[in-house]
Amino acid sequence: MKLLSFNLGPILGKTALATAALGFFLAAGAPAAKANDWDDCNRRISHTEYHYREAVERYGPYSRQARHWDHERHEAYECREHLRHEYREHHRDWDDRY
Repeated sequence: MKLLSFNLGPILGKTALATAALGFFLAAGAPAAKANDWDDCNRRISHTEYHYREAVERYGPYSRQARHWDHERHEAYECREHLRHEYREHHRDWDDRY
């Protein structure tokens, strides 16, 4: 009479492979976390200021390139103003304590 025997090798191997694949996809699919939006806006302002000044020097203040970087610079300042507004709205009650 033959006894039933379980061979766990292939089952454990497939389970380990599936777990590793799932872990990889979860870790690789997650976007990188942004540490500080304020620093991002300030970095963007510096970048656009530089390119705007370079475009004005090279092509003149009314050129297509200067207008493009002026528009980008304006959007970067809007980003900072939005964050400043959000911060003030969030901390408005905290200022009344003192």
